[in-house]
Amino acid sequence: MLTILKYGERCPVPVVLVLGGFDGLHNGHRALLAEAKREGTVAITTVTGRGKALFTLSEREFLFGKAGVEICCELPFTEPFRNTPPERFLEILFSRFRATAVFCGEDFRFGKDAAGTPALLRQLAPCPVFVPKLVKERSEESGRLRKISASACRKFLARGELGALNADLCAGGDFYNCAYFIRGIVEHGRMVGRTYGFPTLNLAVPAEKLLPPDGVYGGMCSTPAGNFPTIVNIGARPTFGVGERKIEAHLAGFEGDLYGADVRIYPTKFLRPISRFGSAEELRAQLEKDKERVLHS
Repeated sequence: MLTILKYGERCPVPVVLVLGGFDGLHNGHRALLAEAKREGTVAITTVTGRGKALFTLSEREFLFGKAGVEICCELPFTEPFRNTPPERFLEILFSRFRATAVFCGEDFRFGKDAAGTPALLRQLAPCPVFVPKLVKERSEESGRLRKISASACRKFLARGELGALNADLCAGGDFYNCAYFIRGIVEHGRMVGRTYGFPTLNLAVPAEKLLPPDGVYGGMCSTPAGNFPTIVNIGARPTFGVGERKIEAHLAGFEGDLYGADVRIYPTKFLRPISRFGSAEELRAQLEKDKERVLHS
């Protein structure tokens, strides 16, 4: 079970410390964790409050727990934190963690102006420091090797390239434990979809969550009742005059009530732009086509 430590709390047990911002877990992160787990109990750092991220804090905690991380230390990106000199940052860090080893990526930076480097970490750490080579993969376009990174993942998401994004997040892993998802508590909606045969669940858009471009997507939804093929609308609903940006999903094959449930929506494939239809019947006909694509893709 994952234990959460707030900044300033002391870790009660010796740990292998994995350092980084970790606004999610891509394949490079997972390779780093795999090496760290061979050395003992793993504690990971994650920076919060730095703006929009691939995964919210609660989503990250889900991913860390599924990846076998045992302790997560949340580092708030406040003004005092940003202005902490690298040497002082390490002094504070190692006063709160009994680290038996430290792992970080080659591009790990810390402290004021990102002046801290793995070399400084090796110099000042009270334990061995391991800096594995960055994980790279061959780019289909150029044939060259490219670095798998959080910034590359964010670019894929911004372009709606969910297949490429999930390839960087999920090599050989369990889809539901590593792919891009949107987590939320099901809210009461307008209950219009059920009047034309497509009942939906509704989620608020988390303020800190990076989303793909507005549109209609195919994917899956993980719920307490199981996993279901899903049509996901991210954005407005112009057919009914609703301009508010929301997440609305129809779960194929699901019958029942999910109000108040904690669900994860996994958009995997762009289906079409959001469109205004002349009537609910026209929308229903389009949703039937969308459903066929989701069920048979």
